[in-house]
Amino acid sequence: MQRILIVDDEPNIVLALQLLMRKEGYETLAVDDGEKALQAVADFRPALVLLDIMLPKLDGYEVCRRLRADPARKDLIIVMLTAKGREIEREKGLALGADAYVTKPFSTREVVNKVKEALAAKTGI
Repeated sequence: MQRILIVDDEPNIVLALQLLMRKEGYETLAVDDGEKALQAVADFRPALVLLDIMLPKLDGYEVCRRLRADPARKDLIIVMLTAKGREIEREKGLALGADAYVTKPFSTREVVNKVKEALAAKTGI
């Protein structure tokens, strides 16, 4: 079972994403700030991170930058989730190494499709 780490500080979004990902057969863990995200990646070893940009302690951009700077995390898939929908924010996230970008509010189908596409692209499945 593939693992997905959900990093968001909005409890309703976390609950919805956990239910959605579990329904699709993924194991999930959720954390609510950037520092916890870095620790959870090390401990939980997810295949994919759903990463909000607006987070306490370390924002999603910094989490993404740090994960991409670590050679041991080169295969980790990062899908950024954010209410920041402007093209400049999207480009920044992708430039820092995000594999995909989903703007809030998002449809559940859109998130599932992005997760499946990203995992398939990395694993070749």
